[in-house]
Order: sequence, then structure tokens, then C-alpha cells
Amino acid sequence: MKNILICGPPGVGKTTLIKKILEKLNLKAGGFYTEEIKEGGNRVGFKIISLDNHKGILAHISVKGMKRVGRYGVNIDDLEGIGVKSLDRALRNEDLVIIDEIGKMEIFSDKFKEKVLACLNSEKFVLATIGIGGDKYISRIKERDDVTVFKMNRENRDRLIDRISSLILK
Repeated sequence: MKNILICGPPGVGKTTLIKKILEKLNLKAGGFYTEEIKEGGNRVGFKIISLDNHKGILAHISVKGMKRVGRYGVNIDDLEGIGVKSLDRALRNEDLVIIDEIGKMEIFSDKFKEKVLACLNSEKFVLATIGIGGDKYISRIKERDDVTVFKMNRENRDRLIDRISSLILK
């Protein structure tokens, strides 16, 4: 399968796993990942960072608006301006497309959802993290015939590096 999805609870290390796989494979990759923003030890939001180092705010407690997940307001402008554009560039120029993550915050954007489908339908390898629960869109992505879903936990996360890397290199 050319589409690999990693599913697991928050904080289990999904983003770290993707970074370790990228280090190991040494392939041309594009796309984006997310990182927590902390202030005084408390999480206050999430950054979105493209693999070619464009950075923005995906969500933050100070972002106003109706698009919210818990206490975080979602910044659609940076999601589309950094995330969607990085997926576009990856589809054109790279061997591997990274999407971290397909989750409740990201699916507020129709452009994002369309671009995820374009990536999954392409000939490119896709390595993505995906929410555990979610709406119908997230469920449909996980149920596709052309995806392999790995459920990640603290016990199996180190083994998944080699397992997923070998699938991509096949």
C-alpha cells in the first residue's frame, strides 16, 4: 500500500515517529507536521511547519472565530497557506508526501480535505497521521482500500519505525 496512516492518542509520538522515518529513509519528502506551542509548561496551541520550513499557527487559544476544537481557535489561513500549499508542492516535486495530521482541526478546511484526497489518489507515497475518532470524512479515509492503518501506542512505537520504513521502500 502506498498510503500509510498512523493513528494513536495525543502525545504518543506520532509526529516523532514520522520524523524518525524521514531520517531513516532519506527520500525527497514534502508536506507538513505540527508541533505544540507551550507557555509556562501549558499547551496553548499548535504550530504548522512545512518540510521546507514555512511556519505558522494552526490553532491557538487566542485565535478568535467559530472554528474551534476545545479551547483552540483554528487558523484556516495558515492551514491553507502553509499546509495545503506544502502538499501541492510535494505532489509536484517529491517522492513522499507527509501529512501530520488529518484531524478535527484540519478538516474545517474544504481545501485541505480536497488536497488530502488528491494526495491519496496520486501515485505518490503518503505517510500521514490521522485522528482516532472524528467525523465521517476521517472514517472514510481510514476505510479506503488503498490505505494501511497502524494503531500506535507506547509499546509498539519503536517497532513501527522499521515496519513502516520497509513498506515505503518496497
